[in-house]
Amino acid sequence: MTDRIELSGLRVRGNHGVFDFERREGQDFVVDVVLELDVSMAAASDGLTDTVDYGVLAQRLAQVVEGEPVNLLETLAERLAAVCLADLRVAAATVTVHKPQAPIPLAFTDVAVTIRRERT
Repeated sequence: MTDRIELSGLRVRGNHGVFDFERREGQDFVVDVVLELDVSMAAASDGLTDTVDYGVLAQRLAQVVEGEPVNLLETLAERLAAVCLADLRVAAATVTVHKPQAPIPLAFTDVAVTIRRERT
């Protein structure tokens, strides 16, 4: 599949992490997704109903990040990938979850987990 829709830099506040203060105070998470799907029908029809509405997708992803807290970025990424694959037109999804304010006692730029899931 060579067609892709990308949504990058979705910043959402969540209460994920293994430490109590992370759950209590929350922090920003940044989500990037790449959807693999055939966009030829949408290109031919020029109709939004023939493709993934990335505005709706962004809202659904944000609901997951804002929702039930989890300990690990891996778990959060898995839940976000499931949201992407809920649209049957999506053959595969690559999800990266960034935690730029992770509790690391050294200078760093970012911590991220990236997963790729395919429809089975």
